[in-house]
Amino acid sequence: MLDTRDAIEFYHSLLDPRTAGESHDQLLAQQQQRGLFFGDRPLCTVLRPRFLHPRQFRTLQDSIQAIMPAFAKAHQAALADADFRYQFRLDDWEEDLVHLDPGFPSPSPTARMDTFFDEKDELWITEYNAETPAAIAYNDVLTEVFLGLPVVREFEKRYDLRPLPGRHSLLHALIDSYRAWGGHEKPRIAILDWREVPTYSEFVLFRDYFESHGYECVIADPRDVAYQNGRLYAEGRPVHIIYKRVLISELAARGGRNHPVFKAVRDRAVCMVNPFACKILHKKASLAVLSDEANAGLFSARERRAIAAHIPWTRVVAERTTEVDGRTVDLLNHLAKHKNDYVLKPNDEYGGKGIVLGWEVDQAHWERALRTALAEPSIVQKRVNLPKFPYASWVDGDVHIYDRMLDTNPYLWYGQYVSGCLTRLSTASLLNVTAGGGSTVPTFVVEKRNP
Repeated sequence: MLDTRDAIEFYHSLLDPRTAGESHDQLLAQQQQRGLFFGDRPLCTVLRPRFLHPRQFRTLQDSIQAIMPAFAKAHQAALADADFRYQFRLDDWEEDLVHLDPGFPSPSPTARMDTFFDEKDELWITEYNAETPAAIAYNDVLTEVFLGLPVVREFEKRYDLRPLPGRHSLLHALIDSYRAWGGHEKPRIAILDWREVPTYSEFVLFRDYFESHGYECVIADPRDVAYQNGRLYAEGRPVHIIYKRVLISELAARGGRNHPVFKAVRDRAVCMVNPFACKILHKKASLAVLSDEANAGLFSARERRAIAAHIPWTRVVAERTTEVDGRTVDLLNHLAKHKNDYVLKPNDEYGGKGIVLGWEVDQAHWERALRTALAEPSIVQKRVNLPKFPYASWVDGDVHIYDRMLDTNPYLWYGQYVSGCLTRLSTASLLNVTAGGGSTVPTFVVEKRNP
């Protein structure tokens, strides 16, 4: 494993009671001041950021860049062939929407891969968040907060910390997409989501950032927008770009397919990022499509090597035979017998909803979950064994160091390259911000300074 242990040990050695207490108080105060909360919970509850070795970050960039042509081929094949597209298990109402031309090349100009480095430092991609990747602004501002902590002041005297910002890339993706779509005016941006969502404070950070770069921005609830005279209006004035944070499925469920946003996008009256076409790859079944031996002929030898190296064995749950470790098996019987090796995931959920970890439930629970997965579009994925890393917290006036699991979630731009990275910690096996012991930390590439 690429070693960051010396950096971690040195960082923790700097957390004497005075430094740790001051750093904790400053971290908490800065999160309150800057709106770094998920609902009413502070995003970060630990005193150490995530450290990536430079070669780890290069591996992250190179591995994802190598596999993206396979995702692009799968997307193109899905648009061209209804039988192939069925593997993604789109809902009926989504079938027409994904064929709408967004006006720009990429179906997901902004995206996030959820990945893990395992105990051997091998990288595994477990989800492709191709619709509404969150936490970019949270991550950037939390990075700024950590750079100002007393403990980091001392740490940087020995180690170089390279931050991995993302807000600028998001702004570039919005403006590039708008220009390709045909926009010529200086755009007014609408950040679109329900006002009651727990991530609302991140929208404020984005609005302030966009406006600091000269772009007028409004945070708009889908219930408050109107489509009139060929323009989409928010707070009484036209908008040119929708930075869509609301999920398409939620917008359809709560507003119907004749909602003003659907009409405006269909009529090319507004540029929406990400567009409806993102739904194909956003489905968790996209990883099953790449992993399934039935689709191997679609990909080049190089792409097949990248898939084998970085996507854990994944299948859509169905009554079928398939290959597992070179053997042909009945899928459902195999899964029933080997629950400790697998995780079940709904095809289109978020925040850990509906996920069943086979090794954490009894046999009866697992078999019920398999029946549910057979009835409702779901995938099954091979377990990735996760290492644990020490993170310091300030608890009851003292420093406590706990081992936590973590994920590595790079942001992806135009389906082509990685820039920026989200890290989430947890004491539970399910990694998300609401999980047990859950915390978000900024990610830095760390390297020891020359003597």
